[in-house]
Amino acid sequence: MYRKEEQPNRALEEFKLPFEGKLAEDNRWVIMAQWVPWSEFEAEYAELFSSVMGAPAKTFRMALGALIIKEKLGISDRETVEQIKENPYLQYFIGLSEYSNSPPFDASMLVHFRTRISAKLVNKVNQVMVKRMREATTEPSAENQSESEEVSERKNRGKLIADATCAPADITYPTDLKILNQAREQTEKIIDTLHKNRTNKSEKKPRTYRKIARKNYLEVAKQRQPSRKKRRKAIKRQRQYIKRNLGHIDQLIADGATLSCLNNSQYKTLLVISEVSRQQQWMFDNNKQSISDRIVSLSQPHIRPIVRGKAGTPVEFGAKLSASCVDEYVFLDRISWDNFNESTDLKTQIEAFKEYTGHYPESVHVDKIYRTRDNRAWCKERGIRISGPPLGRPPANISKSTKKQALEDEKIRNSIEGKFGQGKRRFSLNRIMTKLAHTSETAIAITFLVMNLEAILRQIFWSIFQFNYFFRVIDYHKLFVKSLTRRKLIYHSYSIS
Repeated sequence: MYRKEEQPNRALEEFKLPFEGKLAEDNRWVIMAQWVPWSEFEAEYAELFSSVMGAPAKTFRMALGALIIKEKLGISDRETVEQIKENPYLQYFIGLSEYSNSPPFDASMLVHFRTRISAKLVNKVNQVMVKRMREATTEPSAENQSESEEVSERKNRGKLIADATCAPADITYPTDLKILNQAREQTEKIIDTLHKNRTNKSEKKPRTYRKIARKNYLEVAKQRQPSRKKRRKAIKRQRQYIKRNLGHIDQLIADGATLSCLNNSQYKTLLVISEVSRQQQWMFDNNKQSISDRIVSLSQPHIRPIVRGKAGTPVEFGAKLSASCVDEYVFLDRISWDNFNESTDLKTQIEAFKEYTGHYPESVHVDKIYRTRDNRAWCKERGIRISGPPLGRPPANISKSTKKQALEDEKIRNSIEGKFGQGKRRFSLNRIMTKLAHTSETAIAITFLVMNLEAILRQIFWSIFQFNYFFRVIDYHKLFVKSLTRRKLIYHSYSIS
């Protein structure tokens, strides 16, 4: 059940502290709370709950605010609850009316928050928040209204920067031998569970040869660089153990053991192991190293290998992201657990830019993979200049203006690379700790939301610094004029005497 609050956006003065005083208006959490559109998406979040049945759910501001705090501070779920309990600014940020020493919710609730708040909803919040900030900073005044009218007559305005990256998941580096060993151990646990719940208790438990299988695995796994023949032989042995164990599981089910005695995790793992066994059998028979929809993790079967070709990490295991950057704000355009060609997203990103701003961009700054003939022709029809040299043989003599333009385009394109670096170094984009596919997508979308909040804070603090610096310069100028006038008066009195 969801209960809508009467005042979702409380004023700063209404927050009650156990001691005298009030919250500072220039605190970062107070400023961020003013820019996040809590109330606009509360109705969409409330549709997930019943208005009659169930216990009262946490508000949208509390749910999204807790996820933002976790990502902003880079802490765990339990530490997030502890920080909220100790900090009145964080309690104001999540919408509480007064300070409380008790935690507002249990740490396990953050899992439900990530499940309920989808990545699509987070992207909507991100777009509305950035749009508010851009309108506030680019609002035309009465003096330069004529200039803004001239600019509005142009067809294309602004710059769009697009690129793709990968958000690696928190898994060990997968190898065929390691995955098969894990699958064998899981089948042995499933056999133990089914044997305890079989109807005929007098029959002996099937032999699994687990000690011998473990020894065979360690003989090759402990070697630094085993030969291809040894690895192939070890893979064959582990596959045979798994095949025998799956046969024992079928026999136990035929003897009266039901799959209902397995929990959800074991049942899901059994289905994944069956697919892993099929994939490994096909690759072994055909002497191949890859297969479509290859499973690289038993606990997270949605993860796929993403071939990036980067130095040091040519293959990454996680979600591939397609993102765009507009005026130092970054937007998440696409998340996929399968590898894709990001050049196919350029048209969609440009159309989204037009829907968001009301006009096409003047220029698009992308890397080489986006500069296909189809994308170039499509951009040319709409008067959009795409960065990079034209197709074909380069001219013998390149003008200085062309070189300068190419250098300027690369400098502009570096901003989205910096955003990816910020997300992976400062925030959690370099290692997604969530285990489910939809919760991982939400965690990735929250990272982009927090990065834009950081950009908003930077602009606000920079404007405050410029404002203070301006008046400080005026004060220094007054002091200088006073001292200069005083010196002139002294010199004039000496000359008279």
